[in-house]
Amino acid sequence: MSATADVVIIGAGIVGASIAWHLTSAGCRNVILLERETQPGAGSTGKSMGGVRAQFSLAADIRMSRYSIPVFRDFEALTGHPSGYRPRGYLFVATQPRHVEALRANHARQLAEGVRDVRLISRDEIVALVPQLRADDVLGGSLCASDGFVDPHSVLTGFLKRAAEQGAQLVRGARVTGIDRDSQGIAGVRTSRGSFPSRVVVNAAGAWAAEVAALAGVQLPVEPLRRTLVPTESFDRISHDVPMTVDMATGFHFRPEGLGFLMAWNDPAETLGFKLGVDRGFIEKVLALAADRVPVFAEAEVNPSRAWSGLYEVTPDHHPILGPVPQVPGLFLANGFSGHGVMHSPATGKILADLILEGRTSLTDVRQFDLARFPEGRLVEDTLVL
Repeated sequence: MSATADVVIIGAGIVGASIAWHLTSAGCRNVILLERETQPGAGSTGKSMGGVRAQFSLAADIRMSRYSIPVFRDFEALTGHPSGYRPRGYLFVATQPRHVEALRANHARQLAEGVRDVRLISRDEIVALVPQLRADDVLGGSLCASDGFVDPHSVLTGFLKRAAEQGAQLVRGARVTGIDRDSQGIAGVRTSRGSFPSRVVVNAAGAWAAEVAALAGVQLPVEPLRRTLVPTESFDRISHDVPMTVDMATGFHFRPEGLGFLMAWNDPAETLGFKLGVDRGFIEKVLALAADRVPVFAEAEVNPSRAWSGLYEVTPDHHPILGPVPQVPGLFLANGFSGHGVMHSPATGKILADLILEGRTSLTDVRQFDLARFPEGRLVEDTLVL
């Protein structure tokens, strides 16, 4: 390709696709999406649990969710494709006084940020929602009715389909081999499928973001971390109308999925690296946590061969890096979502499109998500990281 693209996006997962959709919706039609695989979504997007929530402790995260959830709700009208959004709610279950206090503080902040359907609930209300839950140590919890889950692949398809209709081009099998710079800054991208000249390049490469950034001479503190999801076989001992339920004491959480349930847990023993295999020992740990908090789960059948692993792209403070790199004019970052990439993909697309086209965004204060916060020691703090 010899013509210069207005914007080249590296990575056609859900974040890159959202950026392309927002750019083309704003009138920037000459957009190139570069995907290293033959099929978009083969990375973290297709392996996500698909949770979406407004229950965060950080105002910036809440604002990103307040933009994103209505997009998921109205997705078919916006893109012509369903998102699979199911507002079943997120239920945070507190068994320790410090978690109760954190939920109270977060609830006040969420209300202040305009989240109207979040409420603190009692142990009795929690038991009414999930009667099978062991509640002898439960002190209370928090529930937001508009929280829930989406189908990540369906959302990705909708973003890509509509962006293409609006002028974006997707190049598959394009492994990035170089990022060119000149005296003005970014000059283009070299790939296994040829070169793509452009003055604006967005790094949306997910778990491979650090490798891509290094091609432009930028050190990016983003590393891959394996997360494994464990589905049960068909199981009807728990209602499939229950919310995403999170045990704050352990981090174990589960939600309905098909005829069964999907279980997840952030194993503190997991180490960084490009690991995608399923550890049978991890499955045993998850099942033990599940049976302890929801005893009937001891009767659920699990086929280890149906479990799968994906990669979180984590930063030191488990929050994203968004925006331009001042030292490299034309280079923009959308990396390090640490498990929130799917749920905040609409907001990320809006923020990056605003920054590229207008140099600013009103969606939230993105300065706290800039790359400079790490050497400056301005780490983001959040009490509701999963």
